[in-house]
Amino acid sequence: MVKLNKIYTKTGDRGTTRLTSGAEVAKFDIRIEAYGTVDELNSFVGMASLMADHNPKLRALLQYIQHDLFDLGADLSTPKTPDEKPDQALRIIETQTHKLENLIDEFNENLEPLRSFVLPSGTKLAAQLHICRTITRRAERFVANLLAQNGDRVNIECLKYLNRLSDLFFVLSRYENVNAGKGDILWLPAKNR
Repeated sequence: MVKLNKIYTKTGDRGTTRLTSGAEVAKFDIRIEAYGTVDELNSFVGMASLMADHNPKLRALLQYIQHDLFDLGADLSTPKTPDEKPDQALRIIETQTHKLENLIDEFNENLEPLRSFVLPSGTKLAAQLHICRTITRRAERFVANLLAQNGDRVNIECLKYLNRLSDLFFVLSRYENVNAGKGDILWLPAKNR
């Protein structure tokens, strides 16, 4: 259980922070960028959840994702060790990624196939879900970079999870627009020429 008595530590005053392992690193370290972006994403998902009050199923799903995002942040803030035992550290696991795949299939099932890219628009919630999608992609890029630099110290499932999560946000934005009677707003190439 997490217990936070003291909120400020002053280590940030020197431009550093501590990983879960206790190692002190620069605040601009790629690992910090990765889990910091996941934290940012979680805040935007929280806003999307509030905007989904008209759809309890979607709201519950977004809150479910928020719990996964805390797991993901914990995973990324804890470098893997060569002798790490199963369940020694909180890690994103394959079943969490598979759950996202099942959700993508479920919400995509009744959507029309796309014949063009869609604009990140429609309802306020759909636009918010697109913001979540793009922040997820940024987090994914940071994790890919982290893997390239420190592959043996990073859980590969983090990258897979983020990849599926961005796809889920895309499908959920389409689902929201269709259910609101808006439908997809398609990109029209060279429309303004």
